[in-house]
Amino acid sequence: MSTGKRRIFTREFKLAAIERVLAGEVAKAVSQDLRISAGNLSEWCAEYRRHGPLGLRRAGGQLKALGPSLGLDVAKAEYFADTQRQIAGLQRKVGQQQVELDFFRQALRRVEEARQRNDAAGVKASMRRSEQ
Repeated sequence: MSTGKRRIFTREFKLAAIERVLAGEVAKAVSQDLRISAGNLSEWCAEYRRHGPLGLRRAGGQLKALGPSLGLDVAKAEYFADTQRQIAGLQRKVGQQQVELDFFRQALRRVEEARQRNDAAGVKASMRRSEQ
């Protein structure tokens, strides 16, 4: 079915597709609308997260060769990539804290349930002594 020709996408095209995904559109819908593979879109998004706009190079191009020729500020791109890494690290930390919060909420709920059962009439309020 393929004619054997590879499509070459401009940086602007890739950025527009990525911006749609970052704005909340479903990646599969964006790829179908633009008639590109979901794999390409996923790869572009990953490169954008890692390297910023500098990561969106033409097929076969080299990342370092693009900076000066396009007038892109490499320092800004590096700062952007570093900021993206920091954000990803913070998101992982928040996720881990959420897991811990869920664990402690469940533990607290179990303790409260056990206390309610012990508060019933005729039940000792204290716990049994352990045998030593």
